[in-house]
Amino acid sequence: MKASRVVSGSLIALALAVPLALMARPDAIADVPATPNADQMAASKLVYGLLSDSRYAYRPRALDGSLSGEIFDRYFENLDAGKLFFTQQDIARFEPLRSGMGAAVRDGDVAPALEVFALYKQRVAERITGARELLKQDIFDFSGTDRWEYDREDAPWAADAAELDTLWRQSVRNDWLRLKLAGKADDEIRKTLDRRYLNTANTVASLNDEDAFSSFLNAYTGSIDPHTDYFNPRAARLFNQSMSLSLEGIGAQLQKQDDVVVIREVIPGGPAAMSNRFKPGDRIVGVGQGTNGPMEDVIGWRIDDVVDKIKGPKDTQVRLDVIPAQATLDSEPVRITLTRARVRLEEQAAKAETLTLPADTEGGREKQIGVIKLPAFYQDFEGRRNRDGEYASATRDVARLLEEFKAKKVDGVVLDLRNNGGGSLNEAVELTGLFIDQGPVVQVRESGGRVGVQGDREPGVAWDGPLAVLINRGSASASEIVAGAIQDYGRGLIIGETTFGKGTVQNLVDLDRWPANETKRFGQVKLTIAQFFLPGGSSTQNKGVEPDIHFPVTVDATEFGESTYDNALPWTRIAAVPHTQYGDFAPLLPRLEQLHDTRVATDKEFVWWAEDIAEFRAEREKKFVSLNEAERRTERDRQTEKRQARQEERRALGLELDPLAEDSDDDGLQASERAIAQQNRLEKAAEERPDPLLRESAAILADAVRLLNADRDLSATVLPESTAPGRWAR
Repeated sequence: MKASRVVSGSLIALALAVPLALMARPDAIADVPATPNADQMAASKLVYGLLSDSRYAYRPRALDGSLSGEIFDRYFENLDAGKLFFTQQDIARFEPLRSGMGAAVRDGDVAPALEVFALYKQRVAERITGARELLKQDIFDFSGTDRWEYDREDAPWAADAAELDTLWRQSVRNDWLRLKLAGKADDEIRKTLDRRYLNTANTVASLNDEDAFSSFLNAYTGSIDPHTDYFNPRAARLFNQSMSLSLEGIGAQLQKQDDVVVIREVIPGGPAAMSNRFKPGDRIVGVGQGTNGPMEDVIGWRIDDVVDKIKGPKDTQVRLDVIPAQATLDSEPVRITLTRARVRLEEQAAKAETLTLPADTEGGREKQIGVIKLPAFYQDFEGRRNRDGEYASATRDVARLLEEFKAKKVDGVVLDLRNNGGGSLNEAVELTGLFIDQGPVVQVRESGGRVGVQGDREPGVAWDGPLAVLINRGSASASEIVAGAIQDYGRGLIIGETTFGKGTVQNLVDLDRWPANETKRFGQVKLTIAQFFLPGGSSTQNKGVEPDIHFPVTVDATEFGESTYDNALPWTRIAAVPHTQYGDFAPLLPRLEQLHDTRVATDKEFVWWAEDIAEFRAEREKKFVSLNEAERRTERDRQTEKRQARQEERRALGLELDPLAEDSDDDGLQASERAIAQQNRLEKAAEERPDPLLRESAAILADAVRLLNADRDLSATVLPESTAPGRWAR
């Protein structure tokens, strides 16, 4: 079972809280009741009705003994993916429940799951207590041959507590060694790790019955298929917010540091930014509603609870007690009143830049290649339904950027879909329509077998010039629809790695629609309702989209992608639908590959990237790290020297410097343990690092433009529908 789910659907990443950290005071332990409440029982029955007792799901599964056993196994693995808390004895204790897990979902009697969750919390508390005790022992000699085998996904459950003791001992020693190699003194290491482990214990202690219920239902939904999920009301609200790229609140990204919620970043244009009274690192210790509502001390609260207090309808007021970043926590807080507003989350919005490529010959002309980076296919569904014209849309943003490129007269456009995990199917269809002049984009086969076609109905194109789509293994779903359709139409070059392979369509079903609840009580289900196929009839399911020009593989298909799921749908194909064939790049590809190979052989950044990828993959294959200090220090020094040598070579060659070169040594800290300013600086620097893959993609597209413009016969063969040089679509 390769794919694992998070502990709770309610713990999905918060739009206002970038790193996930749900922490409580040591005494704020949330007990898990022995029996579910009425809403949980009703929600469980409704989810069962959708997934096992209806024709709505694409692949419904009867709740038989086989599925019940899968739910049992998946639930334990979801809770303890690293197999560091439960033992074989614990699993055996609950083995009599295996055959009844299906009935628990069907009848809404999830008491067995709550019992398991209560034991999980107990085991975590025990293990963390043990880890903190290890910090007091004399076990931190690193002269031997010990190693920490960190990859336990496929390992069996530990036989007993003694085996877990050994695993935890090595884990704690590795944590200690990382900090020691970073130059920390013993007392500082002990303090840092003790605080880290305590925070972990408090995080799990704060989990409640809603977390347990969501975790169990997601073990069921995940057994139906990899992309079916249950969202409790809070998680559903956050999911919809992430798709709309907007929220109603103060406009600040928050995170948890120890026991306090901290401002991580102030969103430009939001109320917090407009007040000019906040900066990263400021701590929120109290929240009050309106102008005179009682102030609540929120120190020690779960971060999602704090976010719920701060967010609210636009034009309403919220009061915050804030301790500035430079002040001590016992300082008198500053009270700030803000009027909430609708805030656009620009971080995931489409962004553009222009790359200038040198001329290939003496007297030749430089090429300007426009780049559009699209992290997700977002759409504000509610805003679109309101028909007020003001809503977030990936297609609308990309169309605007294309107009800017046309005004600049760029020679080509690269659409960067790397690590774009998908989003709105409608946006994928409409965005493809920016590059083709009417026609089918995707075929959708529903559960009953009926096949429908969705396509571009708008005449004309937003960009008819040279086009390339850059993809990698993290490009999934809607990204694969766009890349696959562009490839089927011969509308542009596909460059990079084979994509994820998610060829299914999900829809959100509101569980409150049937009882017509006025308040949100039951949550939502994101379930698979169809499978999509490209215009040429091929599914992207499992296989993904194969690029025309391949870059070295960063992550193997056995480690990441649809093919790693044990219950993923297989690849298949259906009949093609008629569509325009703008081009056929096959005759051009050998020449492009030759030019690409010649160029990257002397491209220092590309060569270094390929070397690092090969080294990374080799390290992953080991699945362990040495606990010998001399060995680790030698490797650390080697990596430091390598980065410094590369930086010097960049200077000598006049290349752009790597802004992370001086900060790449492992400091042994987690992101939430670093100072906010330092963490923000590191993240910004990572975004500004040299990107040899993007530049090489632009160079490949520029090669194609030159070759086709210089050879009319080749151009007529590759682009039979072209009506003028530089026009790849009619």
